[in-house]
This record gives sequence, C-alpha cells and structure tokens, in this order.
Amino acid sequence: MHLLGKTLLSSAFHQPTPFPKLPCFAFFLKAMVVLANQVDQISLLRAPKPDANFSGIPVINLAEAGSVDAMIKACEEFGFFKVINHGVPINIMAKLEEEAVKFFSLPQVEKEKSGPPNPFGYGNKRIGPNGDVGWVEYLLFAVTSKPFSYTSMPFLQEPSASLFRWEEREDIISALNEYISAVRKLASEVLELMAEGLKIEPRNVFSKLVMDEKSDEIFRLNHYPPCPLFQGLNCSLTGFGEHTDPQIISVLRSNNTQGLEIALRDGSWVSVPSDQESFFINIGDSLQVMTNGRFNSVRHRVLANGSKSRVSMIYFGGPPQTERIAPLPQLMGEGEQSLYREFTWEEYKKAAYKSRLADYRLGQFEK
Repeated sequence: MHLLGKTLLSSAFHQPTPFPKLPCFAFFLKAMVVLANQVDQISLLRAPKPDANFSGIPVINLAEAGSVDAMIKACEEFGFFKVINHGVPINIMAKLEEEAVKFFSLPQVEKEKSGPPNPFGYGNKRIGPNGDVGWVEYLLFAVTSKPFSYTSMPFLQEPSASLFRWEEREDIISALNEYISAVRKLASEVLELMAEGLKIEPRNVFSKLVMDEKSDEIFRLNHYPPCPLFQGLNCSLTGFGEHTDPQIISVLRSNNTQGLEIALRDGSWVSVPSDQESFFINIGDSLQVMTNGRFNSVRHRVLANGSKSRVSMIYFGGPPQTERIAPLPQLMGEGEQSLYREFTWEEYKKAAYKSRLADYRLGQFEK
C-alpha cells in the first residue's frame, strides 16, 4: 500500500471549493491549511492509472457448462470472481440503486436521524468501533429469511429511511426486500456450485449455512461521494480500508464507478473494472477455514473517486451464531492436518468486531 499521507476532513460530506492546479505537495499543504479545523483522519493512497484495470479477473458464466471448474480455480487463486448470466433482473438492481441515491442525497441532518449504527443504521466515515475511517457513508441492515422488522432496526422508523420501507399494500414489495431475496438465492446457487466442484456431499453443505432461519446475514449500502479536492492528482482518498470479509460469502454489485481493488497473492494491488450489470463474489474467512485454506479469503479495499460518486450494495452471508466453523473432513487429504482450531461463528464475529480492518483476524485461530 502506497501511503502518501493523511488529511483532515469534515465529519459531514460536502464538496470543497477546488483550488488552482498546483504541484501535489503544495496543493496538499494548502488543503491542510483550509481543512485544519476538521477532525477525521483518512489515509491517502496512490491513485491507480486510468488504464490500470486488471484484465485477469475471473469471469464465471452461470449459464455455461464448465463454469464449476473455473469457479473452483478462481476461489483458489484469487478468492474473488465476477458472475454473469446470474438471473437477477437488471431492473431490480437499478431500482435499489435509485432508492439508495435518493437517501444519500438527503441533507446530512436528515440522514443522521437514521444513525449512528448500533449496530444497524446510518454511518458516516467511521467504520466500526476501533478507529477505522474512510470517505464513505453507509446504511447497514440485518437480513433474515423474513421481511425487515422495524422492531429489530428502529432506524427504519425514521422519516429519512422511508425510502427503504415497503408500501402498505401487500402487492408491492420494497426494492430492498426484492433485491436481497434475489442475491440470497444467487449466493446459495454459487455455494452449491462450489460444493459440486469440490466433489463433496451434501450439495448444500455451504449454502444451508446462509439459508438457515437463524443465519447471521448483513446487507450494506455504501456511498463514496466525489471529492473534487483530489481530482487530477496522483492520489485518492481511502474509501474503505483493506480487509477481508469474516463471513462465508459476499455478493457485491456497484454502479459504473471504479474504486474497488483486490490484493493478489504476491501482495500487489490491482484495480477491478466496474460492471454495473454483474455481481462480484468474495470468499470470506469462514469459507477459507472450512476449506482448510484451499480457498483464499480475498483482501480488498475501495479508493474514493475524485469526480464520480460510487454506490455499492453488498450482501454478506454468514452462518448461525452457534455454528461451529472448522475444516470439512471431506476436504482433508490423507494425513492432512487442520490449519485452524474449531470456533463458533459468534466467537469469530466478536473477535472481528474488536479488531481493526487491516488486522489478520484468522491469526489467533490458527494452530
């Protein structure tokens, strides 16, 4: 990671007045003077080159025979791949993005009524309880097999959150519920294909963990506002710092704005080309453990774009709290030793919540 420095930014999103073009260091000093009375420290990273998109991202066509083997290879080499012909209607994806943009376009004082996240609700720049910050605002929802409950997420009662509530008429389903239902189904299908590719039974050995009534699932809407202050410079604000996802699987869709980067096995970072019609799949820490390290939990981060707004929609599929996580015996070769000690999802989740984003969480669970 190329760390160029830290800048002080306001706790409310705004668009600073652009300065004349100056050398990057002089520009940075002037920006620091202007923003000296503001509070959040957000790291600067070297901006990717315009043509820096990584062409090696695996693309899995779910409508094509032979996709299973390609998926397994992607999980082993990258822990990350793109899914096309996924069956989720484009209009469902576009509708939720439209509603998200409406919410994030509200005045800051209105959005703040739906926060702070405890743990669900609206958050602004602060990511978790341990000091991580980024140029991001977000809405965090709990997901169950049933429609959203106002009692479990009081922030949905706020007028500012009305965009995400279903209508009183039973025949109209909210964009949120419709979208999540579709991506849960997609996550289940992908996990079953993984089991098939690994030649393990039952076929739902992974998918049942995220489709259980007690599964611990989360849905996140992230908004990375433009930051004209850094437009044209060789640096970008950190939108969401580097990390792995602790759950089993993550299903990501974003608008047509770049920013997502993944780390390759050699430690280098590459830029993921944007594609608003496809989904990107992340292997999480829990699935890495269940495959005894055969699958790779991908490290990833998001850089904020200086000129364009980025909206991401991420479904995190986690097991029930009491589920015990350990390498599957079916995947252990003769004489192969488990790399991890057994733990419950609740235990790992608590450990992850206490850590910083960039921490290697699995370290304390390795043998």
